[in-house]
Amino acid sequence: MSIRREDVRYVADLARLELSAAEEEALVAELGAILGYVEKLAELDTEGVPATAHVHDVGTPLRDDVIGNAPNVEALLDNAPERWEGFFRVPKIIE
Repeated sequence: MSIRREDVRYVADLARLELSAAEEEALVAELGAILGYVEKLAELDTEGVPATAHVHDVGTPLRDDVIGNAPNVEALLDNAPERWEGFFRVPKIIE
């Protein structure tokens, strides 16, 4: 499969990109090389090879959600101009 200049112009138009003639020509060459590589990969026999996202089992990279610095409500409200039952009191803006 080869890529044509018209294909590059079409995709550039979809992406709202303005390309010069030199940029179009460079993209034709670069995208053609990428497609050639993908075609070469498609020739490989992958029968029996499990699909993977990583070479190594990375596990879950997330940590437990543990509160380590619980807020001190009194310290937070010390600078509040007005407070009411442990909350900031603000002027009513909706009637």
